Amino acid sequence: MVSLMVPNLGFGLGLRPPHYAAAAAGEASVDWLEVISENFMVDGGNPRRVLRRARTHYPVVLHGVSMSLGSVDPLDRVYLARLRALADEIDPAWISDHLCWSSFGGHTGHDLWPLPLTEEALDHVARRVVEAQERLGRRMLIENVSSYVTYRHSVMSEHEFLNALAEKADCGLLLDVNNVYVSARNHGLDAAAFIAGVNPARVGQLHIAGHSDKGVYLLDTHDHAVSDPVWRLYQQTVERLGAVSTLLERDDHIPPLADLVAELRRAEALARA
Repeated sequence: MVSLMVPNLGFGLGLRPPHYAAAAAGEASVDWLEVISENFMVDGGNPRRVLRRARTHYPVVLHGVSMSLGSVDPLDRVYLARLRALADEIDPAWISDHLCWSSFGGHTGHDLWPLPLTEEALDHVARRVVEAQERLGRRMLIENVSSYVTYRHSVMSEHEFLNALAEKADCGLLLDVNNVYVSARNHGLDAAAFIAGVNPARVGQLHIAGHSDKGVYLLDTHDHAVSDPVWRLYQQTVERLGAVSTLLERDDHIPPLADLVAELRRAEALARA
């Protein structure tokens, strides 16, 4: 098996505006920070200033939401050039984005739509990941998304697709445990089987987050604390994978920093146990 050679950063938090001041001052009691790449891909302004200052205190990871690796539109080379410029300045531990498509015909839907799990889609995405990595000058981690539809033409499981993509493109995987749980519940699948089937040697980072229960389906909203079923799945994940950088995401109804750090400490306790 191939080693990713990415560092274990410990336990980190997604940096959001309510906590900019604490991060810039080095007062957030976390091991590292993940930022949404697109929010900082401008030359000036307060977000870029905050990121520069935070980077003096913490390792940083760039996490993108609009590369649209599964789209049939050409990769946005202007976007990739701007992302590389940001990475060259900030020197992130790694760059990540999602296994999805979000654009068509030059129009962006601002959502993360899943792909049909076919050999054709696999070859298509692998070529695009290779091109993106070449333009960025570094290996990427690719994240599984929460899904609300499946495709009749799919011929493999999602974890099989991810494993094959990692081998074909020589990339890493960002395993979002909450997304695994949400998709499994929505489609009547076995979340534990997903975790058991993913290639540990390719996983460089974990995400945990909260979701909303809409009755007939779960929605990945990142506006709640991590649920007990996701905590149990996270425990199974770290038992299988060992020490992997873990990141807590929260994008709405953001509580005080101390509350998020306390939630992150639960992940640390489970991992260390």
